[in-house]
Amino acid sequence: MTGKLTYLIGDATCPQGPGDKIIAHVCNDIGAWGSGFVLAISKKWLGPEKSYRQWAGGCKKNGNRLPLGQVDFVQVEADPIIVVANIIGQHNIGMSVGGIPPVRYDRIRQGLITVGIHAYDLKATVHAPRFGARLSGGHWKTIEGLIEETLLAKGIDVFIYDLPTTGVKNA
Repeated sequence: MTGKLTYLIGDATCPQGPGDKIIAHVCNDIGAWGSGFVLAISKKWLGPEKSYRQWAGGCKKNGNRLPLGQVDFVQVEADPIIVVANIIGQHNIGMSVGGIPPVRYDRIRQGLITVGIHAYDLKATVHAPRFGARLSGGHWKTIEGLIEETLLAKGIDVFIYDLPTTGVKNA
């Protein structure tokens, strides 16, 4: 029971195919929402940004950051069900510090396990841009390996989207 990984040209906020869907992407742990794929999410739905900011605000009140590896699920459509999964898999924002990029592969893996459980329960497919590889400073091949290990191995089909016109990877 192995899921299939499919690469598509398109917008991950318009997931293709029948059935229920989870749109997964990576967020930072400091509550900053405003660059990359999140802009497309906010343009289409208000709920994921609002939920993320509320979660971050509660953490900041207590002097904490968002917990790396955790996932905030926000349902944005009802029929078929579409859920946005805000995976906290990036420490801070910006460039590498001391040669260490913001991406946290182990925490993305943890988040993908949680996404996989939710997808399995919903009988949903997972849709995503090439997260964790551009603004987060990671390498797509490493992220792809995490997807294979956590989602495909559980029989969950995954669709990865690249933007059509610019040739820029949607990450």
